[in-house]
Amino acid sequence: MKSRHVAGFFAIAALLSACGVFRGDDEGSKAGAQAPGVTAEPCPSAVDAKKGCIYLGTLSDLTSGPFAALAVPITDAQKAFWARVNKAGGIGGKYEVDVTKYVKDNKYNPEVHRQVYNEIKDNVLGLAQTLGSPTTAAIIGDLKAASIVSAPASWTSAWEFEDVIVETGSNYCVEAMNSVDYAMETYKPKSVMAVHLAGDYGADAAAGAKIAAERNSLKFTNVETPSGATEQGRAITEITKNKPDLVILTTGPADAATIVGQTAAAGYKGRFIGTGPTWNPALLQSPAAPALKALYEQSAPGKPWDADTPGHKAMREALPGVTPNDGYTSGWAWAYPMKAALDKMVAGGDVTRKGLLAAVKTLKTVDYEGMLPPEAGNYADATSAAVFRQTLINKVDDKATTGVTTVKDFFTGPTAQSYTFDGPCFAKL
Repeated sequence: MKSRHVAGFFAIAALLSACGVFRGDDEGSKAGAQAPGVTAEPCPSAVDAKKGCIYLGTLSDLTSGPFAALAVPITDAQKAFWARVNKAGGIGGKYEVDVTKYVKDNKYNPEVHRQVYNEIKDNVLGLAQTLGSPTTAAIIGDLKAASIVSAPASWTSAWEFEDVIVETGSNYCVEAMNSVDYAMETYKPKSVMAVHLAGDYGADAAAGAKIAAERNSLKFTNVETPSGATEQGRAITEITKNKPDLVILTTGPADAATIVGQTAAAGYKGRFIGTGPTWNPALLQSPAAPALKALYEQSAPGKPWDADTPGHKAMREALPGVTPNDGYTSGWAWAYPMKAALDKMVAGGDVTRKGLLAAVKTLKTVDYEGMLPPEAGNYADATSAAVFRQTLINKVDDKATTGVTTVKDFFTGPTAQSYTFDGPCFAKL
């Protein structure tokens, strides 16, 4: 199972308070008490009033933070996912799942995230969503102390080393490794530049690009850039001056459009491969659209909205009338491991936080209904053996619902295939 020890990784922000968080984990069955987040009473919007309720919390960027346009669809997709589960009989025929009562806005701020987590943690069995890497890092110590299983809305390689985190899809480090290997096969670059935001989103991908560049004997340069479309001057200058054959881009969508558009206008003719969050279909309406079509591809941990899988079909049917956005796709896919763990927990009879964590540690596969291969849901094996190493490459396509179509389906490049994960990649950049 995943290692619990990552030296020097997260500063533990808060210790578990002595307010009865473990009530029910070990002692809840005594005197008939329920575990935190589990009631014999039905959920507020129960399909079947004879079933009990499991409450899962959501901490997301719902109003003013930089990822709100993605986070709202993520959250709505997860509400639709669990509504579908409840209509199909719930968990083990005994419980339904509520992800609507304990939803909080984290504003993509670690301090706010910690605050709203503390407001709900005594009332939930686990977290259906904890959005963001730095925000989740602010509560990871407490999640571990209280055995609170959580589904992240982020792909940092740090989550590979945390038992309480049920991550879905390859991490940014693997994604960048595969992008470089794909480019070697497709474009034969001799030089690679990582242009990225600070922190474990940008640095995790940059580290993967560096590892793959070294394995392929490519010249590697690393350029950290701040967030903000008007702040990309240095990145643009570094690209146009050094003319790398390949740029691995790990920024926000507006930043990516500025960088690709302005370097192309200055005569740059190399290739860009941007990590998943660099794309937004609105970029097709931006002045950078021609440059993006010519020079940019998107790497991704999963298939886009239009994909023909049972999971994608179920998602589209559960979300009629929405404007398609791959935030919905990610949010829906992220819910499958939690469902698998809840099913195992209820089948095993230990309906507690520790029971849920124990169930997670037995999962070697998860049924993603085709959205991801089953082996993406391996939480039982040792970390490096369990890391899912397959990603995809998409191209810009203005005829596609979310602006991209897949040009290379799930694959693992030789760099990711041979790499041993012994700590978060970003720590090695």
